[in-house]
Amino acid sequence: MTDPLAPGPKGFHTTHWSLVAAAKTEADHARAREALEELCRLYWYPLYAFVRDRGHPSHEAQDLTQAFFVRVFETYGLATADPARGRFRSYLLGAMKHFLANESRRARTRKRGGGEPVLELDALDPEKRYALEPAHSEDPDAGFDREWALESTARAMEALRAESEANGKSETFEGLKGSLTGVELARGETAETLGMTEGALKVAVHRLRQRYRELLRAEIAKTVADPSDVDDELRYLVTALRGVGS
Repeated sequence: MTDPLAPGPKGFHTTHWSLVAAAKTEADHARAREALEELCRLYWYPLYAFVRDRGHPSHEAQDLTQAFFVRVFETYGLATADPARGRFRSYLLGAMKHFLANESRRARTRKRGGGEPVLELDALDPEKRYALEPAHSEDPDAGFDREWALESTARAMEALRAESEANGKSETFEGLKGSLTGVELARGETAETLGMTEGALKVAVHRLRQRYRELLRAEIAKTVADPSDVDDELRYLVTALRGVGS
């Protein structure tokens, strides 16, 4: 693997749209289920927070979100999903709105009880996470976009952490990650802790930020059909994050 503090490859070939395409391939059920499980992990919490923001209590929001993905699993994908329709996050949010508008509460709740669960809710612990979020008086659509942005940045950060650990750079990552989150310690103190000169620390921070941007860009590239849309999505991600904590 490459040094996580050095520039890495910019190419990225798997998108969420391609996962949808795989999920719609009924000839290979194992591949379809694997693709759907990946999509579920990526979007379960943003959709759960959206349902909660629409006024549904915790247990009901869990039922509804789980039922939505059960429906997806039952049909081996999102049958009408089409990259030409735009951003995948926008398509999925529209699909959830349609689901909420057309399913009765009793029918939706029964879905959760039947068959194999999509994801273990205890592992997700969605309500504990939701309780730690800022006030939820905003537009639920904006809340979904915020959670999508947070999920995307968290996945990029976790990928950077994993790269660092694989290359024996865990201590460096832990010492410098604050430069990515806005809670950076004094450079002199950090340099002393890591046994670096301040000049070397400045270079390391630059490389870490560069690699993080590449990983975040790769994460965003999964959600668009056209690579030329990545920059627009990154700008939108920044806009969505501006409301966090405000």
